[in-house]
Amino acid sequence: MDLKEYGNNKYCRKCLLKDMPENVYFKNLYDYIGALDEEIKAGSGEYERRLNICRECDNLLSGMCRICGCFIELRAVIAKNSCPDVDKKW
Repeated sequence: MDLKEYGNNKYCRKCLLKDMPENVYFKNLYDYIGALDEEIKAGSGEYERRLNICRECDNLLSGMCRICGCFIELRAVIAKNSCPDVDKKW
């Protein structure tokens, strides 16, 4: 089992998101984003612009895109990615 320690607790890194405490889930998400190679990331201004567009989109549901099922923050952080909507909002 691949365990990762957060504070005094250990969580399986192979757990489903629904099995993780919410704070651990968000920490994993932002740890992953933080560890991405800077060369593949969108600039911070572009990342925020993309997130702001997604915040206004009717296809956003609990941090996920209802068109493609991605986690918006993960899709938006990669420079080469684009919005999956037919109108390509970003």
